[in-house]
Amino acid sequence: MWNPIASAPYGRSLEVAVIDDDGLHTLIFPCEKGREGWKNATNGARVDIRPTHWRDWEPKNKQPG
Repeated sequence: MWNPIASAPYGRSLEVAVIDDDGLHTLIFPCEKGREGWKNATNGARVDIRPTHWRDWEPKNKQPG
């Protein structure tokens, strides 16, 4: 179940979604909300996104194959 981005917690690995002209897209890596914006929770790199929805990251569902 997706949650509105305004309720996203800080300091947790989250699956986030963005909406653009082509529809809803989820990022393929976990993101973490920080005071300066969003970052890749795996490598700490800043991610320039404006997500609209979030849910808990579940790595078992994100493995290839």
